[in-house]
Amino acid sequence: MLRGGLVTGAGLAAVPLLGSGASAAWRPSGRPVLTHGVQSGEATAETAVVWTRADRASRMLVEVSRRPDFRGARVLRGPLLGPDSDFTGKVRLRGLPAGERLHYRVRAESLDRHGLNSQPLVGSLRTAPRKGGVRFVWTGDIAGQGWGIAPDLGGMKIFRAMRAARPDFFLCSGDTVYADGPLAETVTLPDGRIWRNIVTPEKAKVAETLAEYRGQFSYNLLDDHLRAFAAEVPQVNQWDDHEVTNNWYPGEVLTDTRYTERRVDVLAGRARQAFHEWLPTGSDRVYRKLSYGPRLDLFVLDMRTFKDVNDGNTYADRRRGLLGAEQRAWLIHELKRSRATWKVIAADLPLGLVVPDGATAQEGVAQGDAGAPKGRELEIAEVLSAAHRARVKGIVFLTADVHYTAAHHYDPSRAAVADFTPFWEFVSGPAHAGAFGPNALDGTFGPEAVFVHAPPVANTSPAEGYQHFGEVVIDGETGAFRVDLRDADGTSLYNKTLLP
Repeated sequence: MLRGGLVTGAGLAAVPLLGSGASAAWRPSGRPVLTHGVQSGEATAETAVVWTRADRASRMLVEVSRRPDFRGARVLRGPLLGPDSDFTGKVRLRGLPAGERLHYRVRAESLDRHGLNSQPLVGSLRTAPRKGGVRFVWTGDIAGQGWGIAPDLGGMKIFRAMRAARPDFFLCSGDTVYADGPLAETVTLPDGRIWRNIVTPEKAKVAETLAEYRGQFSYNLLDDHLRAFAAEVPQVNQWDDHEVTNNWYPGEVLTDTRYTERRVDVLAGRARQAFHEWLPTGSDRVYRKLSYGPRLDLFVLDMRTFKDVNDGNTYADRRRGLLGAEQRAWLIHELKRSRATWKVIAADLPLGLVVPDGATAQEGVAQGDAGAPKGRELEIAEVLSAAHRARVKGIVFLTADVHYTAAHHYDPSRAAVADFTPFWEFVSGPAHAGAFGPNALDGTFGPEAVFVHAPPVANTSPAEGYQHFGEVVIDGETGAFRVDLRDADGTSLYNKTLLP
């Protein structure tokens, strides 16, 4: 199939943008160089996206094969890599065999001399199965709170542990970068050790320009562990707040004096373009459904683009919320029509944890009132109620955001509302950021904190532990859904097996 039917959808062209750190007029001589490795994403049963970046204008070339020696591979001509896309590019591979590990090799070809190519970079990916089980990992919150890449302390070691798990894909539950968290060159740890950050110009201040937002994503790929992980594990990315700025919502005007551009809508537009340029996303829409055989449908939410203002979150207006009317209707419709054993809802904000935004406003769904749904809880109640009435089974929520790991069970017997089916929510993170928590639980939907692993003090550094990722293994025969909440070394701190 690969030899005869593989085609490319190189139409994943980037939005016209200004390059960061490279001018369109600058023409380096010699071979092109791939500067930030290779990544893959959105791997379905038949398609996948492959990403790279070059140091100059060039043509992206991709080979794909069932064989690691690339014997019999077919060369696919991808898009031009130029300053309009910050020299990044993607190729959508089509006609792939389902449920197999495939190998890809990427080069950049000189525009001045045909056949003059960069040194190749290789990667691999696994396509989604038509049948059988699935294994994946998730986490969020990467390089935040001043904790950047510190090579002498091992770098972002959690990505080494996730890579060792050999997952079929990686779900990043938001805060893929910290665009609002400048890095200092050194930080003194509580035991007197010195944390030495790699610092780039874009990471030395809050991101405002397009070049600075691009620099947030390029920075993370300086880490050896993350780059090796990205070359082997397809990604599914969603955004939260720190891709733009802390706790943002559309229409907000910042009062933070670090910013000269204070219109959040302007900043969010630049951040969104950098997000799609530098990550192997498959479309410009953040919310989407991905299917992984008969056992798993993954519903990725966008809880930022349509978010209402952060206030007390006690209103009665059902037109407001985090999802917006269109996404809410989409989620209900797709949950009802799903025939997968498990419907995993990837939410970048947890449902029952209170996440304040200052003294009087709320950032998340909950607000600490254990009574009937109010504010943003109204639309969550609508989704849960509609799924319950349609007898939708197998809903599990996965999330990050709060910088600790936990397992929450929601049950109407403990709740202020009765028309929903009991479900679990599993929280993970951070991946390489300050650890916090735990947060208070709101009783509206009857959550119980069955397991919590949080640090003793706020902003505990990655060097002191409390970094987490979650692993899900769905058995292809029985349909059993096993969750392990793991630390940065891969040790399981808690596990739970759910039966279909």
